[in-house]
Amino acid sequence: MKTFLMVLLLAASLILIASIVFQSGNSAGLSGSIAGGAEQLFGKKKSKGYDAILSKITIAGVIVFIICALVLVALE
Repeated sequence: MKTFLMVLLLAASLILIASIVFQSGNSAGLSGSIAGGAEQLFGKKKSKGYDAILSKITIAGVIVFIICALVLVALE
C-alpha cells in the first residue's frame, strides 16, 4: 500500500510539474499586473481549449498529490 501511494505521489508530482510548465503566462512586470487586473474587472474570459484543459489537469494533480501526501503521513 505504501509503495503504491509513493508511486502515485511521484506520478502526481510529475503531472503537476508538466502542467504548470506548459501553461501560458498571463503577463509580466508591473504593467502586466495592472492590465491583468483590468482584464479580470471587465470580464475578459480565459481562452477555452488548451489552457482550460491544463488548468483542470493541474487541479486534479493537486488533489491527488495532497490526498496521497496526507495518507502517507497518516500511515507513518
